Amino acid sequence: MNGVQASATLGRMPRDTLTRDQIVTAAIGLLDAEGLEGLNMRALGTRLGSAATAVYWHVGSKDNLIALAADQVWNEITLPDPAAAGWRPAAAAMAAGLHAMLTRHPWLVQAFGSQVLYGTGKARHDDQSLAIYEAAGFTAAQADHAAATVFTYVLGNALGLASAATLTRKLSRGGGNAHELIRGSMAKASEIAAQFPRLRTRLGTPAADYAAAPDNSFEFGIQVILDGLEAQLTARRPPAGQNAQATRHGQEPLDGPRLALRREARDPGMKGQPSWGMREVWFSP
Repeated sequence: MNGVQASATLGRMPRDTLTRDQIVTAAIGLLDAEGLEGLNMRALGTRLGSAATAVYWHVGSKDNLIALAADQVWNEITLPDPAAAGWRPAAAAMAAGLHAMLTRHPWLVQAFGSQVLYGTGKARHDDQSLAIYEAAGFTAAQADHAAATVFTYVLGNALGLASAATLTRKLSRGGGNAHELIRGSMAKASEIAAQFPRLRTRLGTPAADYAAAPDNSFEFGIQVILDGLEAQLTARRPPAGQNAQATRHGQEPLDGPRLALRREARDPGMKGQPSWGMREVWFSP
C-alpha cells in the first residue's frame, strides 16, 4: 500500500491533494470559532481530515498561517470609489466595511497585539484608504493622519466585541457557564456604579452591559470624525475671492483644499523668528 492509499484508508487527505487555500479557509473557520488560543495544527488537521505534518508542510508555522488567514479576510472589505460616491460617503462605507470584517473575525483584533500583519489584502485596503483622503483634497501627509485616525477608531470600537468573545471562551472552558459568570460579575459592578449619579441613571440600559455601547455608537463616532476632517478641509480653503485677486495680480490661482499655511514676519530681518507681526498667506504646495 503506497502513501496515498494509506492516507485514503485512514480517512485523511494526503499532502499532495491538500492546498494552501484549503488550509487558510479552514484556519479562518477555526479562528472564528476558537480564537487565536484555539488554533493549533492538530485541530486544523482534524478539520481537514489530514495530518498536522501535512498542514505544516504547506504553511510552515502557526504564525505564518495566522498572517495568511489575516491577509485573506482583508479581501472581504469592499473598496468604494471616491470619484463615484464622493470622498465622505466612500470613507464612511470603507470604515463600516472594516468594522463589519473585524466583527466577523474578532481574532484579528487579538492578532494585532501579538504579531506583525502584512500582505497584499491589507496593502490593497490601506492604499485605497489613502486614495479616498487624497481625493478629498488632503496632502499626502494629511491623508496619512486622516486614514490612521479612522483606522484606530474602528479598531478600538471592535475591541469590545473581541474582548467579550475571548472572555466568553475562557470562562466556558471546563464546562463553565460563561453567561452566568459574567452576569454575576456585572451584578457586583452595578453595585459600585450605583454609588455614582450618572452611572446610576444608566443601569439597566444596553450601555450598561459588559463591553457594550449605546445603539449606533459606531455610526455616531465615525460621522463625528468625518465632520472634523471636513472642517479641516474647509479651514484650509482660501477666503472667497482670493483666487480672483491673485489672477488680477498676475499670480497663479490657488487650488483650494490643497493649500497650506505659510507664516512670514513683516520685518524681513525677523523671518523664521516668532513675532506678533506674523501674517498668514495661502500658497500652493
